[in-house]
Amino acid sequence: MVGLFHRKQNNNNVDSKPFKILYTSDIHGSDIVFKKFLNAGKMYKVDALIIGGDLAGKALIPIIELGEGKYEADGKTVGKEGLQQIITEIRNAGNYYIITDKKDVEVMQDDKKKVNEAFKTAISEVLRNWIKIADEKLSDTNMPLYYNLGNDDPEYMFDVLSESDRMIKTEGKLIQLGDYEMVSYGYVNPTPWNTPREMKEEDLYVKLKEEAEKVSNPEKAIFNFHAPPYGSNLDNAPLLDKNLKPVVKGGEIVMTHVGSTSVRKIEEEYQPLLGLHGHIHESRAFDKVGRTLVLNPGSEYGEGILHAVYIVLEGNKVKAHQFIIG
Repeated sequence: MVGLFHRKQNNNNVDSKPFKILYTSDIHGSDIVFKKFLNAGKMYKVDALIIGGDLAGKALIPIIELGEGKYEADGKTVGKEGLQQIITEIRNAGNYYIITDKKDVEVMQDDKKKVNEAFKTAISEVLRNWIKIADEKLSDTNMPLYYNLGNDDPEYMFDVLSESDRMIKTEGKLIQLGDYEMVSYGYVNPTPWNTPREMKEEDLYVKLKEEAEKVSNPEKAIFNFHAPPYGSNLDNAPLLDKNLKPVVKGGEIVMTHVGSTSVRKIEEEYQPLLGLHGHIHESRAFDKVGRTLVLNPGSEYGEGILHAVYIVLEGNKVKAHQFIIG
C-alpha cells in the first residue's frame, strides 16, 4: 500500500496512550474495498475502524436467464461457467445484480416500485454478507467497526446493520474512543442528484449543533460528518452546467467548492481536534479549519481501490496521519 505521511510535532502530553484509527468513506457497495479495509485495519493494528458513510452501491445490473444454461449481462452472453466471473466483476465495482428473465426486466423498466424493492433486497443481502465477512476477518481481535450512513444510503440500511454485534452505528450517538469523543452525522447539503439524505443548510446546521453539544471537551473531540467543510481542500468537484455535465474551459474541467457551509461553521465554532469527512470522491486531502485538522480519504471504489486514512491521536494532538491507497 502507498502512503503519504504527515507527522505533527511538539506533543505536550507524551504520557497518554496513543489511539489509532483507520478511517474510510464512500465504499459504495464494493466487496473488495470492504475486505481491503478490514485487512488494512488488522495490518496497522488500529484501535478502531470507522466508515464515514455511503456504503450503498449505485447500480443494479440485471443478469437475464436465457435458458439452456445461458445468461446475458451488459451485452455479453455466457454459460454457467462464466456466470460467477460476471457476478464477481459486478460486485467488485460496487454494483448489485439480479438474475431474472426478459419479461421481468421489461416490467421493471416501467415500475419504479419494483426496482426499489429489488435494490432493497440486493443491498440487504450484501450488508448481511459484510457482517459475516467482518465477523470472520476480525474474529481474532477486539477491534470495533463503527459505521455511519451517507447521503446515498437509504435509512433501512440501519435496520439491517443493527443485526451485527461487530458493526456499531454512530449517527446520533456519542461514541467513546479511548480518551476521545466522536459524534457523527451523515446528511449533506443539497446536491444536483437528489440523493436520499440531503438537507437545507439551515436545517443541517441545527442537526450538527445538536450533535456537537453532546461533546464534553472539543479539544479531544472527533466530528465525523459525511459532508466536508465548504471552501477547503476537501470539497473540490467539477462545476456542472444546467445539463449536469462538467464545464470545460481551455481543455480543462473547471472545479468548484461543493461542501457544506454548516459543517464549516460548526467546526469553526467548536474547534474539535479532528474532522472526518468524505462525500467528494475526487478531493482526497487534508486541511485546517482553525485548529481543527480535517481529512477526506477520497474514493475510487469503482476500480476496487481502497482509500483510507491512518490516524494516531495522543493527548490533545493528532500525532500523525497517513493517507493509504491500496
